[in-house]
This record gives sequence, structure tokens and C-alpha cells, in this order.
Amino acid sequence: MFKKISFFILITALASISYAQNTDSITVAKARWQKTRVAKQVKLFRHHFDQKNLFLANENISFLEVKNTGRKAIFALGAEEKELIKTSDFGIRDTAIAALNGNFFDVKNGGSVDFVKVNGNIINTNRLDKNENRARHQQAAVVINDGKITIKKWDGTTDWETKLTEQNIMLNGPLLTFNNVDELLDTTSFTRLRHPRTCLGVKPNGRIILLTVDGRNENSAGMSLHELSKLMKWLGCTSAINFDGGGSTTLWVNGMPDGGVINYPTDNKKWDHEGQRKVANVVLVKKK
Repeated sequence: MFKKISFFILITALASISYAQNTDSITVAKARWQKTRVAKQVKLFRHHFDQKNLFLANENISFLEVKNTGRKAIFALGAEEKELIKTSDFGIRDTAIAALNGNFFDVKNGGSVDFVKVNGNIINTNRLDKNENRARHQQAAVVINDGKITIKKWDGTTDWETKLTEQNIMLNGPLLTFNNVDELLDTTSFTRLRHPRTCLGVKPNGRIILLTVDGRNENSAGMSLHELSKLMKWLGCTSAINFDGGGSTTLWVNGMPDGGVINYPTDNKKWDHEGQRKVANVVLVKKK
């Protein structure tokens, strides 16, 4: 009798989880996204799920969808070896259409803790742990060739990134999905808990999504990496990679109100567009 009851409880729980996921995917699909044409081949999408109707929480989501053709709109990297700069200032300095915060960095001393190469010049190298192991955010990369961006997965070798032929490389992660296959995520609090998130996704038609999810506020809870993975799938991405998030999460678009800051960065602990954190590097969208 006990086994039958336990099995019934398990089946009921699984059915509830499946129902919730299906409801969330429908919520995303039916959302009335605010759409803005930013430039040729670049569109901005925004929506505030403000009825605790996505993952049973409020979520404020902003993303750019960019045609990844290497024409009209192209991708580039902006980076500093040691100095930290606001995402918006990177965008302005490099005369970009848009900028998205990049990978993980040394808050105290500046500079990325992950490998970065810009226009053939190595800006930063990997800082490994005491056992010479890579962090999860050093096991994948975004690479740019002729203005087109894509995601690559670490092959397990110690010098993988130095062998990549692209002139622009930014290690990042963890990788969420790769070629329609979900990656195995760890069980750390970084993965399980909700935080502001930054993410890049690739759609089957080649278009790129540059996305931010706001968090640490009653207006937007942020997401776990599992929730972020689901969101990127529901938006049509077959590959997706997590970027540095938390207080770093910033999406900037040239010419937009609030100094171009689209989301609600959290470093000032206010629900406004003023709380940017200085970062080591960014992904840029530029006019060719």
C-alpha cells in the first residue's frame, strides 16, 4: 500500500512539473513583446512579466535579435586588459549600435579572469584554480569571424583557445545548450539560485539573441540557469551560453532613452537604469 501511495505522489509531482513548464512556455509564446527596430538587421524585444506568471515570479526580459550575416550589422568585442569600464561606455567608445556585458572579471584588480582575444591580440588569459582546473565559465567561447558570431565548446585540451583560428575570442559560460543538446549543469548555488542573467543564443536560422533578465528586485526575480536554459529554448535557440550576470548584467542600445541602458542593472539596488557595474569586456553590435 505504501509503495502505491509513494508512486502516486511521484507521478502527481512529475505531472505538476510538466504542467508548470508547459504553462510557462505558453506564457512566453503568447507574450506581447514590445518590439523596436534599432538598426538594419537589429530588433529589440522587451516584456515585463509582472503578474508572477513566469516561473511563478515577476521577470523583466530584454533581448536583441540580430541577423548574423556579417553584412550591415556585425559583431565585435570590446575589452580592456586591466581597466574596468561601464558597458554603455564601451558601446559609446567603440561607436556601436549595442553592447552586452561580457565574461567574468577581477572586481578588485580589473581584467578578465578568462581568455580574451581581440583583433588577434590576446588581452587576458585563463586564471585556473589551485589544481590547475578550468572554471565552468572557461569551457566554452563565443568567437567572431568576418563579423559573424558563434559558440564553440571546449574540447578538453589545456591549450584549446590558443588553437582557435578566429581573431576574436571570448571564453564564457557555463554552456547551457549546444546544437540542441542540453549541457549538464552543476548543483552550485550559482546554478540553482535566481540572479540577474546575461545570455547569448543561436537560432536555427542563424540569428543571434543577446538577452538580459533582471533580478534581485520584487519587479524581477532573476532566473536559475535551469530556468534560463528553458527560456532560451522557448525563444527558439538551439545553442545558448551564459555570460557573467548579477550586478554586471547590462544591455545598452545607442540612442535609446535612459542613456541607452535597456534593462535595470542592480549595483545601486534601485529599480532604475543607473546601476551599471564596470566590466572588463563586452560583445558589440556595430554597423559595417
